[in-house]
Amino acid sequence: MRWLQVLLLLVGPLLAGWAFAAESNPLAISAITLTTDGEGQQEYSVSLQILLIMTALGFIPAFVMLMTSFTRIIIVFSILRQALGLQQTPSNQILLGLAMFLTIFVMAPVFERINQEALQPYMNEQLSAQDALARAEVPIRAFMLAQTRETDLELFIRIAKRTDIESPESTPLSILIPAFVTSELKTAFQIGFMIFIPFLIVDVVVASVLMSMGMMMLSPLIISLPFKIMLFVLVDGWTLIIGTLANSFGTL
Repeated sequence: MRWLQVLLLLVGPLLAGWAFAAESNPLAISAITLTTDGEGQQEYSVSLQILLIMTALGFIPAFVMLMTSFTRIIIVFSILRQALGLQQTPSNQILLGLAMFLTIFVMAPVFERINQEALQPYMNEQLSAQDALARAEVPIRAFMLAQTRETDLELFIRIAKRTDIESPESTPLSILIPAFVTSELKTAFQIGFMIFIPFLIVDVVVASVLMSMGMMMLSPLIISLPFKIMLFVLVDGWTLIIGTLANSFGTL
């Protein structure tokens, strides 16, 4: 509630000033207009479109994390670091940067389609903002549907009590996005489980050897760490994991 009060204190005088300006001079805020073209479609003024775009920039982190391949990739990298027993190596900045660029690589076909079918026609004034958004939604929706399990999608449709959805393609984004995130979490943990098994075996073997030698006061993690790093390097682990993650989406 405190942040809401602060927001009202900041926005309240601004709205009051706009209202006063509109009464005293109707042309003072003429930049915020809504016009109708010859085909009956409504278009907002450029100033209002810029305002909406700047507001939408705040949702870019949520868009990147929850509507792309970023979620699966960063979770697998985090599990890998935990399996190796390295708490801060690679650092969070390196993992985030690697996950971000791998996300761009995986999503490149989707972004290219959005650029050709929505962004470029909109920049060339061949499409309205509403039509451009509708076209941009199609590739993103197709990508999320391809990665979403039917059981997860049916779960959220049942929770929403929607009986008018005839096919997965007609699922609204308000239902598709949480189903997609749930599927990504499940897939990421499945991949992480497969990554964890070999390192767990190394830990068990080292702990058994130390126990048989009577070295119970020595931590097995200290001894197993170099062996796990050596195993990871010998099998070219980064190439295997990054390649598996990129191919798991099926967009390349």
